Amino acid sequence: MNSTSNTNSNTNSTEAALQEHIRGQREEIFAQLSEIIAFNSVYLPDNPELKEEHTNAGNWVDAALADAGLEVSAIPTADGSTTYLASTPKIEGAPTVLLYSHYDVVLAGDPAEWTADPFTLTERNGRWYARGAADCKGSLAMHLAGLRAVDDTVGLQNLGINLRVLVEGSEEQGGDGLDKLIKERPELFQADVMLIADGGNVAAGTPTITTALRGGAQLKVSVDTLRAPVHSGLFGGVAPDATLALLRALDSLFDDNGHTVIRGFEPTDDAKWHWDGASYDAATFRSDAGVLDGVGLHGKGTDEEIAAQLWSRPAATVTALSSRPTSDVVNAVTHHAEAVVNLRVPFHLDTQDVVEAAAQQIRDAVPFDARIKVTAEDVFSPFSTSTDSAAFETFESAMATAFGKDVRNTGNGASIPLTTALAEANPDADIAVYGLCEPQTTIHSPDESVDPEEIIRLATTEALFITRLSEQARNS
Repeated sequence: MNSTSNTNSNTNSTEAALQEHIRGQREEIFAQLSEIIAFNSVYLPDNPELKEEHTNAGNWVDAALADAGLEVSAIPTADGSTTYLASTPKIEGAPTVLLYSHYDVVLAGDPAEWTADPFTLTERNGRWYARGAADCKGSLAMHLAGLRAVDDTVGLQNLGINLRVLVEGSEEQGGDGLDKLIKERPELFQADVMLIADGGNVAAGTPTITTALRGGAQLKVSVDTLRAPVHSGLFGGVAPDATLALLRALDSLFDDNGHTVIRGFEPTDDAKWHWDGASYDAATFRSDAGVLDGVGLHGKGTDEEIAAQLWSRPAATVTALSSRPTSDVVNAVTHHAEAVVNLRVPFHLDTQDVVEAAAQQIRDAVPFDARIKVTAEDVFSPFSTSTDSAAFETFESAMATAFGKDVRNTGNGASIPLTTALAEANPDADIAVYGLCEPQTTIHSPDESVDPEEIIRLATTEALFITRLSEQARNS
């Protein structure tokens, strides 16, 4: 047998061992994920109870990365959270791969809306349920499973590449601390390949790499019309209603079909307004989004337009609205009303330009010459990445092997501000966005869940990619 045959045989044997190792970790993954899930690690530093939970979760991350055989640095950030950066011993001249996840979560909300305790990992009908199961503690457990397999099968110290693992603690609150750290100390985050495990497949079992993410912002809108509420019987019908004025102003962002319409950014026949990737089947979208029977969608509802509206056109969503709670209703004309509008901006547009246009449009549309204030917060840029590189092809091939299916490259209507910050610090890096958040996970909602097979297949993807890239580095 020639040397090429021996090399191929050894490679096949190693890859088979990696896949078997990870599949055999199912109970260990469940146990480890259960431990980190148990912390209610919402990053709200003004809440002492949650601050302690968040700190304890960070300490768990520190210990878990050290147990994986990595050298760990705990780095305080400007927003008061802690980022953990772990690495293998540096090999000069070798390529560097960075793995990303975060250990903070969003609030669980009312426990009564959950089938079981949100902070106890529970298995039902083949899925694992808990806050953070998919976003993003499941991805942390996935990284650790892949690293264990590589260490036990090949040895992390024997790789021909450098590995870094980045785990932040305030992503759900905007990740401002990590963004500033990247700008202040970019050398900490230098990498040739970045694997951002905060995305998801278009469906469980369908391997997907996200190539475009929307930018975004929060517009806070407040309207004032009167010094104080006045009796609706004495003044209603003439006195300017702040709630009505706010609703009219917000409605200016939408046409009669529900399309988001922002002056200067209306879709045309130009190719940039059309999505040339995979379409989004309308029936699948309705199911994924939980649209009630008989209720229509924004726009025309065709497969192609759904994809375009999600991934190549601006979108506005009214995420909060308040004037007076219905439980406290009185017969009075409201004097003050507030709303929050979440803007999403596709990769080919400038977020700040869209934000300014939308804010001015709201101001111009308010009736009664009401006093209106529009402020923008959490403004961040969109992201897109090229698929034309050897490293990307290697990752795509590893994912196809792990899933036993061809990989889909698609856009994602969500936003991950970190990707833009890392891309700006590493303009030549290859970046792959993927993860556990397929539609059934219902992240940020009660009964968040993850398919454990997704963890196993994506951990296998990472292990195969790391070993393949390592072998390529040795042979180059």
